[in-house]
Amino acid sequence: MIVISDTTPLISLVKIGRLNILEILFGSVQIPKAVFAELTENPKYEVEAETVKACPFIQVVDKIDENYVSLLRRSTGLDLGESEAIYLSDNKKADLLLMDEVLGREVAIRMGIRIMGTIGILGIAYEDSILSKEEIKEAIAILRDSGRHISEKLYEQLLNLIR
Repeated sequence: MIVISDTTPLISLVKIGRLNILEILFGSVQIPKAVFAELTENPKYEVEAETVKACPFIQVVDKIDENYVSLLRRSTGLDLGESEAIYLSDNKKADLLLMDEVLGREVAIRMGIRIMGTIGILGIAYEDSILSKEEIKEAIAILRDSGRHISEKLYEQLLNLIR
């Protein structure tokens, strides 16, 4: 299974101390160089940077078609990390793209790319008995307290799943 990730799901899973869920669910996750840079060069994400750098199941992909990414950015308004993640997903015919940002998700869906966000990951982790109902609620509280936006609709869907 080929799984590509954008920045936000990785940051969210690090914040709740559950990055390992990705390895359990998918084996390995590929990230483009721009996502790696976003995770490791921003002083705001110092803890996340060290966690990601030490993570053996996250693979950084350097081979990126800069022209494709530039065109995607100019035509959609996406940032570099999102654009490279969508490029990799399209180029590698990925099974799944992990992305939370609304515009990026919309672009990926229009391109026929299967997506899943942090809430979806937590839902699957619950269904696979990796996380309990209490752990999911605690994770959501941590994410909200750390400033992560979680739409009420997605939150309600997750709560209905774990009831």
